[in-house]
Amino acid sequence: MIGRLSGQLAEKNPPQVLVDVNGVGYEVDVPMSTFYNLPALGERVSLLTHFVVREDAQVLFGFLTAPERTTFRQLIKITGVGPRMALSILSGLSVAELAQAISLQESGRLVKVPGIGKKTAERLLLELKGKLGPDLALPANVANDTQADILQALVALGYSDREASLALKSLPVDAGVSDGIKFALKSLAR
Repeated sequence: MIGRLSGQLAEKNPPQVLVDVNGVGYEVDVPMSTFYNLPALGERVSLLTHFVVREDAQVLFGFLTAPERTTFRQLIKITGVGPRMALSILSGLSVAELAQAISLQESGRLVKVPGIGKKTAERLLLELKGKLGPDLALPANVANDTQADILQALVALGYSDREASLALKSLPVDAGVSDGIKFALKSLAR
């Protein structure tokens, strides 16, 4: 029904913002990823929205990017995941991090999000597999399965996605998984 709002940012009260559109103030719930990237109060903002009508409420959810809204819509299709939990997931993980966790089947990353238990994380992994877009699943420099395995191992060892991706750049092209992990760990130790 309401697909986009453009107007002046009137209030910011996490996770809710108030957007003044020609004198009408719309209360919009946003994930923290969107909240942190909003302009200053009084400036113009444009949010893609998703309108949820329930028996007891009508709630508008807003997103700065199309992938965030698309991911939100995929999440709320899953049994046991409502709009509030989907918002929490998008606040705890970026779309790319979520897509990577799904593609690598890492329930541990999902369980770290408040409100997500082991069963819900496993359901998310199962139902979202292949639905969030392969282009978002792995960093651009992951060229093959060997590099994906090395990246997964580094993340499992506690390195951030960014650190692991940077370590992949220094690997020889023909490195196997075990040699690649050793090589990556040496470059990360510097």
